Amino acid sequence: MEYRLLGKSGLKVSAITLGTMTMGGGGNFAKVGNVGLDEAKRHIDLCLDAGVNLIDTADVYSAGASEEIVGDALGGQRKNGVLIATKARFTMGPGPNDRGLSRYHLMRACEASLRRLKTDVIDLYQVHEWDGQTPLQETMEALDRLVAQGKVRYIGCSNYSGWHLMKALGVSQVDHRERFVSQQIHYSLEAREAEYELVPISIDQGLGILVWSPLAGGLLSGKYRRNQAEPEGTRRLAGWVEPPIRDEERLWRIVDALVEIAQSRDVSVAQVGLAWTLGRAGVTSVIIGGRTAEQLKDNLGAADVTLSVEERSRLDAVSAPPILYPYWHQLQSAKERLGKADLSLLGAYI
Repeated sequence: MEYRLLGKSGLKVSAITLGTMTMGGGGNFAKVGNVGLDEAKRHIDLCLDAGVNLIDTADVYSAGASEEIVGDALGGQRKNGVLIATKARFTMGPGPNDRGLSRYHLMRACEASLRRLKTDVIDLYQVHEWDGQTPLQETMEALDRLVAQGKVRYIGCSNYSGWHLMKALGVSQVDHRERFVSQQIHYSLEAREAEYELVPISIDQGLGILVWSPLAGGLLSGKYRRNQAEPEGTRRLAGWVEPPIRDEERLWRIVDALVEIAQSRDVSVAQVGLAWTLGRAGVTSVIIGGRTAEQLKDNLGAADVTLSVEERSRLDAVSAPPILYPYWHQLQSAKERLGKADLSLLGAYI
């Protein structure tokens, strides 16, 4: 297992992270999975044995059940130096302040997560989504206070836009607060929108990137094929709508390429898709999760798959996002003075 520095911090995390959205099976999250405690222990041990050192969860996953299962599975002990990441922002109660990124909600949410996780410190505490009604100064001050209190070691964000992220970094700098070390983003061969702003910002500002849904909700796992019925027991058949698919023909072109490369190398389709994401500029770790230990074992194998330049070029081409403004103008008029962050999007076109 490869270990990579998380942004500008000195913290090293495994190139593969265990995601726990499948644990708990409560409410709408039952569509994703219903992994109970005994199976969760097997999943965690399997990943730790493979060298994974980061477990990612969130308070909203099955209304706290995922965090509780992680806490129970670890037994209040950090096996093999395992790191815990969790998130806060979404609704966790009936009251008007049981959501958002206010000081009130964040402080209470962190305390609740610590109890459920049976730990005295969260290694990476992430704001799960933008809150346009709470001043960023208040959010960043609350996160700074949690670090100062020793309840949180590092902070990050998830699902921010480019301007959200840069504004938060600016507030941290001006107010001398703790700074985000990472962002958790949706990124895969099927969904490359993050390359317009979020990936270049991470490269330029020194943020780590944790990738959620690197297999596009299972669409790039090999279970879905062109002109075939959806397999039984999958999240999409159960009504889970993430991620949105805007160009189905493009999706199948990507799947066709993945299948051909996987067959030529005698590895799984999922491993090829994960290996592509692992090798993208700025990516620190990809988050995998599964309903079964077999799925996890297969996904973990991606750590040992190195794609050739030709294979990467083929996958890049079949999944390439359109070059939007102002990028097409920069490509035409400024390509002799593009920096490293710019080239993460435009380099393939020069």
